Amino acid sequence: MAELFVGTSGWAYPSWKPAFYPEKLAQTKFLTYYSGHLNTVEVNLTFRQLLKDTTAQKWIAQTPERFRFGIKAHQVITHIKRLKNTDDFVPRFFSTIEPLAQAGKLGPVLFQLPPNMKADPKLLEEFLRTLPKGVQIAFEFRHESWFADDIFACLKQHNRALCVAETEERVTPDVLTADFAYYRYRKPEYTGEERQAMVRRMHDHMAAGRDVFAYFKHEETPQGAIYAVELLNEAGKPLATE
Repeated sequence: MAELFVGTSGWAYPSWKPAFYPEKLAQTKFLTYYSGHLNTVEVNLTFRQLLKDTTAQKWIAQTPERFRFGIKAHQVITHIKRLKNTDDFVPRFFSTIEPLAQAGKLGPVLFQLPPNMKADPKLLEEFLRTLPKGVQIAFEFRHESWFADDIFACLKQHNRALCVAETEERVTPDVLTADFAYYRYRKPEYTGEERQAMVRRMHDHMAAGRDVFAYFKHEETPQGAIYAVELLNEAGKPLATE
């Protein structure tokens, strides 16, 4: 049965008090509280540093069984090496998030490419071959040259998701390339009509048997977390039957 996972990009924000976190809640208890209301989070820490085992074990202990950590791939892979000559670092990176996988709490791994990195189908194909099987993986392309049929076909062949990222400047085409869907909602505000459209799209995916991961913007206000709770409650309701 398809599952819906909705959260935000990060959780450690005191500025979310008191609209999301209770005023007197200690920051050490943020993740436990967060995971009582949302069932996934996108981790940005792993973009800049390798995850320590002690940190992974702490996260595992603080969250419920069905919780999932979406992991942003390290910048060495995406921004420094730019997908080239990563054979040594990719296994090292994935080994650091293995504890999450062993605990059944690893969500998709997101490879977010630099905005100035143009499409290179051959490079993408070669890189995809180096990635471990059995891990849900998504790609966020931020240069429009990547939004092409040959790129989509390559992702589909390897069952890797096109991350549908929505910002004030750019919207990724909502093209399905994997057996799960990945959304990043980056706009500061969404109208009620826009949020209802999200619910309908989530229902479409789940009715087709696809898991969905959706993450709202973090930043200084709790609005993304509030949207996430609403979306999880609305789209997570049992699907209507004819």
